Amino acid sequence: MYRVQLKNFEGPLDLLLFFIKRDELNIYDIPISHITGEFLEYIRLMEELDLDVASEFIYMASMLMAIKARMMIPSDGDDNDPLDEDDPRYELVQKLLQYKRYKEMAEKLVIIDEDVQKKYYRGYPTADEVDKQASGEALKDVTLFDLIAAFRKVLADINRQHAYHTVEKVAFSVEEQTEFILTTLHRRGRSSFIQLCIELKSRAAIVVTFLAVLEMLKEQQINLFIENEDPIQFYIDLKPVDEIIGTEKGPTRSS
Repeated sequence: MYRVQLKNFEGPLDLLLFFIKRDELNIYDIPISHITGEFLEYIRLMEELDLDVASEFIYMASMLMAIKARMMIPSDGDDNDPLDEDDPRYELVQKLLQYKRYKEMAEKLVIIDEDVQKKYYRGYPTADEVDKQASGEALKDVTLFDLIAAFRKVLADINRQHAYHTVEKVAFSVEEQTEFILTTLHRRGRSSFIQLCIELKSRAAIVVTFLAVLEMLKEQQINLFIENEDPIQFYIDLKPVDEIIGTEKGPTRSS
């Protein structure tokens, strides 16, 4: 027999503690960006499971995003300094620590109650009635977030099993795009890479054209020019004939 707790004990702070325990995070140095993303994803999963998302979860999500926004503002303090009242996470950490203490104390009280039930005093000869385990090993208490984590893992495994990737044969070659670049430069003269790619309709063609530019640069067939730095644009031009002849002869020694 196991118990699933849904409303009485579970809440946004319990979910945050679940993340901290699962990912072995430092409660005094919470990575707000990471934990906010996880929190929002679990809320979406709860909605997908048609579970009522209480207003306290929405409030905690807004608080996490507010803390994340405040932490993006530059501060004069050192990031390595211990957590203080000026840290945007301070109030959240104090709530988590207080909630963690109450939760641990509640678990201790349950253990004390179970130990007391095993003791029998004079005047109380009959044992307490305890439901027998149906069969097998006793299971630990399961929380709502454990169930959501299992559901999330099942969905991820199914997505991986049914992930298909269509590989399309590239209809362009570096040699063909090299000829295309040479023809365009002979007809138009100096051209930017953006101008060369305007006529291209596919991402694969643009990638192969860029590889052709690199190959032509390696073979010293073209010159590159950068005329704008914001945004960066580079222009391509054919090498003059005298530069090509000088390259083929190589450097000469002076007598």
